[in-house]
Amino acid sequence: MITQLHDPSIRTFTSDNAAGAHPQVLEALVTANGGHVGAYGADPYSAAFQALCRELFGAEAIGLPVFNGSGANVVALQSMVPRWGGVVCPASAHINTDENAAPERVGGVKLLTVETADGKLAPADIVRAAAVRRDVHRATPLAVSISQATEVGTAYSPVEVRALADAAHANGMWLHVDGARLSNAAAHFGCSLAEVSSAAGADVISLGGTKNGALAAEAVVVVNPEAVYGAEEARKIDLQLSSKMRFVSAQLLALFGGDLWRVNAEHANAMAARLAAGIEAVDGCSVPLPRQANGVFAVLPGEIAERVSENYAFHTWDASTGLVRFLCSWDTTESDVDGLIAAVAGA
Repeated sequence: MITQLHDPSIRTFTSDNAAGAHPQVLEALVTANGGHVGAYGADPYSAAFQALCRELFGAEAIGLPVFNGSGANVVALQSMVPRWGGVVCPASAHINTDENAAPERVGGVKLLTVETADGKLAPADIVRAAAVRRDVHRATPLAVSISQATEVGTAYSPVEVRALADAAHANGMWLHVDGARLSNAAAHFGCSLAEVSSAAGADVISLGGTKNGALAAEAVVVVNPEAVYGAEEARKIDLQLSSKMRFVSAQLLALFGGDLWRVNAEHANAMAARLAAGIEAVDGCSVPLPRQANGVFAVLPGEIAERVSENYAFHTWDASTGLVRFLCSWDTTESDVDGLIAAVAGA
């Protein structure tokens, strides 16, 4: 046994990665432990996850468990786009702003960024990207990547995903969904995971578990096998192939095999809604971006933000405008939220 080195009473709003693992996920790890099973995915838990992927995302779906979200995105995009290809994405996309150019450095794909007001691409953006000159001097746009939900807390409805998929396919591109918070997007629209991804035309999905209660468990879900080549080989090359895969698969089964993903996501979203309403009620503060997942983007005057940060950790998104980000987690409580609102009002 080790000594507990942190204070579990401390609550932060910096990231949903700050939360621990859900008890049911930890129980799944214990259940999967003991005895010997096949390595590198040749185990019953990984086989069960494959069956679950087909149930959730379509009859041809293939699930490739990986360790983290950036790894899932790199494996997915590397498998979808050749070295001379480009990936159309919002300039604010996680693959562009928070992965240290891993898709380009490791995956070898060029990101073709589009400035957006709300973090979301529109079909017209894809059409414009497809209309650029195509020759050996520039990367050919061959895929589109969207974040579901986006980096600024917005989400694509099933209708919006379908419109993007249709535009991508009509212009010779595949559609990738960075679903680090896919559960939160589905919970917001009150629909299934597939309805905001595969059923709406997505070809490949990075399925997120870690931000919603798992312990380092994500997956690349290939919905359309024609959209990828060498995905399993890419997973190995990109250092995302787990030798003891049963422990990654067991976590994904715990989250997505029932309704735990939805329960966790609905709770995190509800806490974010409570927080957004409370901050908007404070004079001098505002929430300029729509809240459609578990993130709240608020404008706090400098002095208020500084005083609140003395007791609550959060992320400064844009210091020049006073825009900050608060993220709620599966274990955020009403008391946590109300305490933060009181701190903002007091400041």
